[in-house]
Amino acid sequence: MENNDVNFNNRIDLEGLKQAVQNIKLELGKIIIGQENFIELLLIALLADGHVLIEGVPGVAKTITAKLLAKTIETGYSRIQFTPDLMPSDILGTSVLNMKTSEFEFKKGPIFSNLILIDEINRAPAKTQAALFEVMEERQITMDGITYKMNPPFMVLATQNPIEQEGTYALPEAQLDRFLFKIAVGYPNENEEVLILKTHQERKGILPQTTIKTTIKEAELKKYKALIFEVLVEDKLMNYIAQLITKTRNHPHLFLGGSPRASIAVLNAAKAFAAISGRDFVIPEDIKKVIVPVLRHRLILTPEREMEGLTTEKVIEMIVQSVEVPR
Repeated sequence: MENNDVNFNNRIDLEGLKQAVQNIKLELGKIIIGQENFIELLLIALLADGHVLIEGVPGVAKTITAKLLAKTIETGYSRIQFTPDLMPSDILGTSVLNMKTSEFEFKKGPIFSNLILIDEINRAPAKTQAALFEVMEERQITMDGITYKMNPPFMVLATQNPIEQEGTYALPEAQLDRFLFKIAVGYPNENEEVLILKTHQERKGILPQTTIKTTIKEAELKKYKALIFEVLVEDKLMNYIAQLITKTRNHPHLFLGGSPRASIAVLNAAKAFAAISGRDFVIPEDIKKVIVPVLRHRLILTPEREMEGLTTEKVIEMIVQSVEVPR
């Protein structure tokens, strides 16, 4: 699209944001090979203030990419390894008796940070997963009747392995709906695999995170996030999003469609994608770019279609093709 990088008619200055995104991509590109779409979607989610579920087989750089992204931003980072014996208090924190004052004090858990990596989120049982409901949606936790607010930015990056089912607990729909995106991370191609081997050889045992530099400060990130609100969305594009989501609710192949939270997720993500493309207005292509990662974890196929091997991605594709694109 010819407008993609035109900047002269923008009402808002997106040059700094665009450059910041480019710098993060360059830093991550030193280590992460062949996952450009994955990295781009992570950056869109970061700007759109959303959480991300990352799904892929072991060894495709899910965890390391999330870790390195945190390294490029000058902000707090915390990692929680989910295990079957993990309790809600291990994440949120707990009240501890202070022997000096004989009063209970709240000791904050690892969730009190900015970028939170939850590794293998489906390894912990339902009660531990449920502990994340409030904090993911409302950016706060309530403990012993007291509300504790999270400091922005606050973003949960959760990974899961789709293959291994033993000892795992499927995420409930209410929790899946709180993730802006579900990103499916695949294998690299043969040329990318060669590049991975070469960069690994050239590092000579140096840890990947030590080669990554911080490129963006917390205050700059806050400023760029505020710019996303200024991105224009025409009424006809809002109607287009509404049509796409409404179609998921009465589609013969789907048992569960997208909620209004899904519509808002498409809107916010499309605005962030427009901004990193250097535009202060959304075009239909922005919506098409984000609709699959926004919807793939929110839709549930009918049992018959699932048995036939149909995927939610395929149904989303069918819906996108069936709705007329506004021009």
